[in-house]
Amino acid sequence: MSHDCRASDADTEEFTLPCVEALLAGTLALMTGVAQAAPGCGNVRPMAAKVVSNLGTLAEHPALSEAMRQVVARLALHWQAVGRSPAAQAPGQPDRTLWLNTPAALQ
Repeated sequence: MSHDCRASDADTEEFTLPCVEALLAGTLALMTGVAQAAPGCGNVRPMAAKVVSNLGTLAEHPALSEAMRQVVARLALHWQAVGRSPAAQAPGQPDRTLWLNTPAALQ
């Protein structure tokens, strides 16, 4: 049984991954984004929620071994906590010290 995610246009993607590997690669990219996010970044909570969703899908994917499904299920629990952490809260006011002032009128 093959679960390939193939693009309809060969120019769209450089390579094709099986669906489960594409989902895993996307999840790892999201995890990296959360890890590298600036303090107070408003995108942390939605990215962590997507990580949880992806891990839930992977935990039920028939192409993964039972041991791997258990690993990603435990990771989903960890990432639920990440999404609820104070670091994932939307920022109050951004630091505007380096922002340019908006002109009063346009020419």
